[in-house]
Amino acid sequence: MQSVTTERHDDVLVILVNNPPVNALSWHVRQGIKDGIDEALGDDAIKAVVLRCAGQTFIAGADITEFGKPAQGPDFNEVLNSIELASKPVVAAIHGTALGGGLETALVCHYRVAVPSAMLGVPEVKLGLLPGAGGTQRLPRIVGIEVAAQMVSSGDPLPAAKAQELGLVDALAGDATLAEDAIAFARKMIAQGPRPTRDRPIIGDIAVIEKLKAANARKWKGFEAPYANLACVEAATRLPFEEGMKFERTEFMKLMTGSQSAAQRHMFFAERQAAKIDGLPKDVQLREIKKVGVIGAGTMGGGISMNFLQAGIPVTIVEMAQEALDRGVGVIRKNYEASAAKGRFTPEKVEKMMGLLTPSLSMDDLADCDLVIEAVYESMDVKKDVFGKLDKIVKQGAILASNTSYLDVNEIAAATSRPADVLGMHFFSPANVMKLLEVVRGDATALDALATVMALAKKIKKVAVVAGVCHGFIGNRMLSQRQNPANQLLMEGATPAQIDKVHTDFGMPMGPFQMADLAGLDIGWHRDPSRIDTIRDAMCAAGRFGQKNGKGFYDYDEKRNATPSAEALAIIEDFRSKSNLAKREISDQEIIERTLYPMVNEGYKILEEGKAQRASDIDVVWIYGYGWPVYRGGPMFWGDLEGAGKIVEALERHGVKVADSLKAKA
Repeated sequence: MQSVTTERHDDVLVILVNNPPVNALSWHVRQGIKDGIDEALGDDAIKAVVLRCAGQTFIAGADITEFGKPAQGPDFNEVLNSIELASKPVVAAIHGTALGGGLETALVCHYRVAVPSAMLGVPEVKLGLLPGAGGTQRLPRIVGIEVAAQMVSSGDPLPAAKAQELGLVDALAGDATLAEDAIAFARKMIAQGPRPTRDRPIIGDIAVIEKLKAANARKWKGFEAPYANLACVEAATRLPFEEGMKFERTEFMKLMTGSQSAAQRHMFFAERQAAKIDGLPKDVQLREIKKVGVIGAGTMGGGISMNFLQAGIPVTIVEMAQEALDRGVGVIRKNYEASAAKGRFTPEKVEKMMGLLTPSLSMDDLADCDLVIEAVYESMDVKKDVFGKLDKIVKQGAILASNTSYLDVNEIAAATSRPADVLGMHFFSPANVMKLLEVVRGDATALDALATVMALAKKIKKVAVVAGVCHGFIGNRMLSQRQNPANQLLMEGATPAQIDKVHTDFGMPMGPFQMADLAGLDIGWHRDPSRIDTIRDAMCAAGRFGQKNGKGFYDYDEKRNATPSAEALAIIEDFRSKSNLAKREISDQEIIERTLYPMVNEGYKILEEGKAQRASDIDVVWIYGYGWPVYRGGPMFWGDLEGAGKIVEALERHGVKVADSLKAKA
C-alpha cells in the first residue's frame, strides 16, 4: 500500500496521505507529498491542490520513532517549502488532529479547511521541544503574536471553531463532506491564487510575551522549552523570515540534543509502556465492572469514589457512623460544586454524578459490587478484619482491593478464601486529583483481575503502574531512602530549609521536611511525650505537628506560607547535642548524594527483586505520584544521566550498600 496517492478531480488534484495509524510524517510520506506537489505543478490542467488524509486523522505530527536515526527521504523543510512556494493554491483539509509537524504542514498550505471536531496545535513543548519546521515563525503571521505565543508555550490544541475565529482555519466543512467541501473551496481560491504564509505581516504587541512569562513563572520553573519557544516567536517579529527560520532551527537543535527533551520523550514512551503487563496473554477476558464499592468516606475514600462517579460508574460508599458518612458525602458534593463554579462541570453533571453515589452504613450493601476498594485505617489487623467480612458478603468473581500504602497485600489476601481476586489499588492523595495508581500484584492475584484493574485505571484517567508486594511498594519504598538520610543530615548540621531548598532547586514541588509538615508530623506518633527517640518525636512532644496546627519544621501563617522556625531549630539542636554528634557544614552536593542517590540505588534493588516490571515504570511512579520534575525523566533516567560510576562511588563513600545491578553497570 502506498502511503501517499493522488486523485484528479477535474482541475483539482487531491494528495491523499494514508499512513496508519495517525498519518505520521514518515520519510515516505514526506516524499509522497513532495511528488504530489511536483505532479500538480507539472500539469497545466490542474489549477489547485487539496492535501488531505485517510483514516481517523489529518497528519498528527512527526514520526517520533525516527528521532535520532539517520535521515531518509526529503528534508521536512524542503517539503514544506515546495508546498508554500507552489504557484497554484494548496488547501489543507483537516479532520481529527493537526498537531506539531501536522499543523506545520497545514500552515504552509495557502488555505485551511477543517471539520468542527478537528483540533489544531503544536504540542512539542510537552516533549521539551519546539516546532522545528517553521511553526514558531509562521503561526505569528497567521494568528498574531499573542495567540502564537500561547500555543507554542502551552502546547494546548485549539478546537476548529476557535481556530476559525482566530484565522488559523479559513472555513469549516461538514464531517461527512470534508473531501467535497475542500475541493469546492479550492476551486473558489483559484482566482485568488496562492498565499504564502511567509509573506504575511505579523500582527500584535511583543509585550505580551513578557506578560506570558510572568504569568507562568512558577509553572515553568526549571523548564527550558517554553522559554525557547517564546524566544523564537519574538525572533519572528524582528528578523526576516529566513533568518527567523535559522534562529528556530538553532533553538530546536539545542533542545533536541539536551537532557530535558530526552527526559520528556522518555516519559512519553514510559507512560504508554507502564500500561502493559508482562506475560499477559492476548486472549485474557476482562471482568465487567458495572458497580464499585468503597469502604471509608474520609479524604481518601471520598477522593477514590469521585474518580468512578466522574467516569459514570455507580459507587456505594460505606462508613461506620452516620456523621462520618454525611461529612464524606458533603465533601464530595462540595468538591464537585467548586469544580462546577470554575466551569469544569455543569450543575446538571454534578447532580448526575451525585445521583450515582449510594451512601450506606452497612457492608451488606456491597454484595452486588464488581469491585470493592477499602480505604480504612492503615493497620493490618483492621484491614484483615475488613477483608474477612467482604469475603463472606461480596459476590464471587468480584475484585477486592486494598488502598494500603505500605502493607503486605499477600497477608491481606490470606484473610479471604479467594486470594486470586485480591490486589492493591494504591491511590495518591488527593485521590481525585493525583494521576498515579500503583496496582499491587499479590502472589496469588489472577491475571484477569490485574488486567481488569489496569484497564479500569485508564477509564478513570489514572496512569497505572504494576508493583510487586514489598514494604511501601515502589514509590514509598524509595521515599524512605530519601527521608531517612535527610533526618540524619539534620543531626549532622544541615537545616530543614537547606535540605528542602536543594530538592526544590532540583525541581521537586517540596522537600522532605515541607512534605513531612504537610502530611502531619504526628502520623504514627506514639503520643508519649516522655519517649523521644527521633527529632520528629521531639517536634510532636513540643506540640509541633506541621501545617495542621501552624507549626512543624517550619512556622506557618494563616495562608500556610512557611518561614524557618527558630523554635524548631532549637529542638533539632537540643536533640543533636544529646546524641554527641558534632555539627559541621554540609554541602548541597552531599545532600544530593545522600538523599537522591539512595533512591536510584533502591530502584535497582526493586528491579532485582522483580517488584517493578521495568525501570521506566519506576520513573512513571515518581513523576505522577511524587512530583519528580518531568524534565529530569524520573529517578532511573536521571541516574543514568548522572552515571552509575559516580553514584556508586558516592554511595560507597557514604556507607550505603549498593545494589548488585547498579554496581555491575558502573
